[in-house]
Amino acid sequence: MLIVLVLVRFLGGLMIVSLDKIDHIILQKLLEDGRASFSAIARDTSLTDVAIKKRFESLKRKGIVKAISAELNYKVLGFENPIFVQIRSEISKNKDLIKKLVELEYVIELHQVLGEYNLLAKLIVPDLDSAEKFINQLGLIDGIIDLKTLVVLSELKKSNELPSQALQKKL
Repeated sequence: MLIVLVLVRFLGGLMIVSLDKIDHIILQKLLEDGRASFSAIARDTSLTDVAIKKRFESLKRKGIVKAISAELNYKVLGFENPIFVQIRSEISKNKDLIKKLVELEYVIELHQVLGEYNLLAKLIVPDLDSAEKFINQLGLIDGIIDLKTLVVLSELKKSNELPSQALQKKL
């Protein structure tokens, strides 16, 4: 029997949640197609659609499934490839800086990271001229010490797979 342990943030701490083979199948099917019906998943597990729905609701309650959402193709919508911006900021001004950054239109992701730069923003812009203007404006925000930009040329891998083999080896 396949059992995978998942760490889930729980009220400021971590809670270990175990996943069995059925949970793993449910998650994998939803990663492949977020619109997969409970009855379609049930066919792959020999369970009823009601049982799959109950398991799915349990996965949501445990915080394993945060949301089912659409993945947009920004290129088709007329945007450039993503731009990642590494931001080195004054730690004392981080809280206010983060509030400003999350409100900016072109910032679609913002991460706090370890290393020389402490924030990582993912931008989507309509063209490179807009990118230049936006990044120049970023540099003027109070609390930002330094910026480093990385323009994505092409996406080489984006996985919707659960790393079950890697997790099993670590356990």
